[in-house]
Amino acid sequence: MTAATTASRSRFSLYLDLIRWDRPAGWLVCLWPTLSALWIAADGFPGWHLLVVFVLGTILMRSAGCCVNDVADRDFDKHVKRTAQRPVTTGAVSVKEALGLGAALAIVSFGLVLTTNTAAILWSVPAVLVAIAYPFTKRIIAMPQAVLGIAFNFGIVIAFAAVQGSVPVVAWWMWLGNLFWVLAYDTEYAMVDRDDDLKIGIKTSAITLGRFDVAGIVLFYLLFIGIWAVALAPYALGAIFYIAIGAALAQAVWHFTLIRTRTREGCFKAFRINHWLGATVFAGIAGSYLVRSILTN
Repeated sequence: MTAATTASRSRFSLYLDLIRWDRPAGWLVCLWPTLSALWIAADGFPGWHLLVVFVLGTILMRSAGCCVNDVADRDFDKHVKRTAQRPVTTGAVSVKEALGLGAALAIVSFGLVLTTNTAAILWSVPAVLVAIAYPFTKRIIAMPQAVLGIAFNFGIVIAFAAVQGSVPVVAWWMWLGNLFWVLAYDTEYAMVDRDDDLKIGIKTSAITLGRFDVAGIVLFYLLFIGIWAVALAPYALGAIFYIAIGAALAQAVWHFTLIRTRTREGCFKAFRINHWLGATVFAGIAGSYLVRSILTN
């Protein structure tokens, strides 16, 4: 293997680190609510085209977001043990490289949206703008996790727009419920770095909630699950959906046991396994439609 090839592979490896390729939890928590919205909007399986567009689009936009986030936080990350070795923070990847990669990924994602319809294309514009703005809100907003939730929730809005050409009321209820889920798992994430964030002046929901952090997270989980259960009740999804809701509640209890002592290890584990809660709810929705399809054919 030549020196050039080795250097190329090394660069590629750094880019994979930059977009957190080995940590899929970040895009999975975006994917499950988006797919849930797709299934509800389409009254079942949305078709392979939209499925591919939204799966790839979610992965690409989360990866682009990581690039922007690491550039915005490069001077803060060096003071946080968990993030000190990120490629932009160490200088292994330049700011220009990171922004270039992020822009390329966002352009490819936008290209996927262009294969849908006008409504989805129009909603994708504010989605990108909020995603770019999020990293900078940590300096000025007491709970920047709410801005992250708005950014992540655009997947729900765009999914309905792509299928129906508009965004109905149920989409906004799902949007609101999912905002509380983002607050729950990203507060768990913020609890991991709370001591470091206090020293460097970063604002997070974990700091803002203070001693009510654990209670707040439990409340956020209950609001997410409760709002979705009520909002989707008119769709008569059936027993499978409500079994999934029960399983999601059980997972929320598990999360409480992980975070109640506020250890870094427990809080980080709680964050990393959050995608299973979203997957459970989606499985209940997709499974309900599958059973309905089988029974009616």
